[in-house]
Amino acid sequence: MLASACLAAACSAGPGKPVPVASACCGGAVLANGLRIAERYRVAAITSRKFNHADYWAALAPSLASSALRTEVVGRSMLGREIRTVTFGTGPVRVLLWSQMHGDESTASMALADIFRFLAEGADDPLRTRLQERLTIVFVPMLNPDGAELFQRENAAGIDVNRDARRLVTPEAQTLKAVRDRLRPDFGFNLHDQGARTRVGAAGLQSAIALLAPAFDSSRSWSTSRSSARLVAATVAQLLGQVIGGRIAKYDDTFNPRAFGDLMQQWGTSTVLIESGALPGDPGKQRLRALNVAAILGALDAIATRSYRGADPDAYERLPYNTSGASDLLITGGRLVLPGQPPLAADLAVNYEDAVARTGGRIRDVGDLQGAIALDTLQAGGLYIHPDTTTLTTGPGGRWLRIGARAVLDIRRGADPSSELVRHIGGP
Repeated sequence: MLASACLAAACSAGPGKPVPVASACCGGAVLANGLRIAERYRVAAITSRKFNHADYWAALAPSLASSALRTEVVGRSMLGREIRTVTFGTGPVRVLLWSQMHGDESTASMALADIFRFLAEGADDPLRTRLQERLTIVFVPMLNPDGAELFQRENAAGIDVNRDARRLVTPEAQTLKAVRDRLRPDFGFNLHDQGARTRVGAAGLQSAIALLAPAFDSSRSWSTSRSSARLVAATVAQLLGQVIGGRIAKYDDTFNPRAFGDLMQQWGTSTVLIESGALPGDPGKQRLRALNVAAILGALDAIATRSYRGADPDAYERLPYNTSGASDLLITGGRLVLPGQPPLAADLAVNYEDAVARTGGRIRDVGDLQGAIALDTLQAGGLYIHPDTTTLTTGPGGRWLRIGARAVLDIRRGADPSSELVRHIGGP
């Protein structure tokens, strides 16, 4: 009842009137509403984070049939695939969101599909009404369709589109710049995925979300546009902190003169970077998909109501920076058993080929790894680590355990390969 009252108070603010900073109950209501929308309007045709251009737009087709959404072909990729915008609302404040400029970063694209369905079908929702009346929102949900085809970062020429904001040699970068120049957005959202091994701070938890109000010059000055972006990022941090506190980081704000986020900021658009990392037990990033829906809608509503102006900038500044370099799995305290050799005291570090789904493990390091950082640690004190025959390399005079080998391991009670199995790692 209290959360509903808070939400009603926010909804009752007149057009152009700032809503007071959300209290804890209001923040909870906003988050709950966003997660409710994510669940109710989830596009069932998108079940995997790996999809191509044709399948994505086919999944969007029922939503895009709505007269509330306006679709336009604004360019073509290097291999001729259409790059489209989806526009909603007719309000005075202009917002541009772009996703999947890296073809293998699709979490936000999934979330945008769900948001399109909400905007198409949720006609009686007061949030939708506010967005429609106060904002003009232009989405570019798949900027790099050629990259999406192979689920790779770069475009068909091997160029990182997000490092082509200065030269603008790729058709994908040219298209985004043209959309930006035509719209001249007040706010921008640069939607990405980051590595699943990224941590919050030097030894924190796996980073689920990283936020950034990008610098617009090498001195990292605080212009009006960047200051507004920080307040929007702080709004998102406070919103998501209710459910993934300790898993939100701040992205490195070193100025990059080739990157779109930095130059968008320089061009006068208050730009926020949202990077989706990974969550334990979320191999398909479906929980992160829902959190993206809630975060994006919450940020758009904060812009529509101007409530972002009352956000605490320290909610952004206090976030620890992203830190990379962790292994996926660290096995410590065990003794390594190789054929014909006495057991060795050795730790093992494992990285997965798909760090999100945690599949395709490979040996990263072996030896004294005390002090090494990993997302998961398995204590194997008093136990024996037996590599599978598929993990070992046969050569003259014996068997080798090589860095980069498949990590298929049996952890047993004893050095004898027939001793009790405690845990199997990797393989079927």
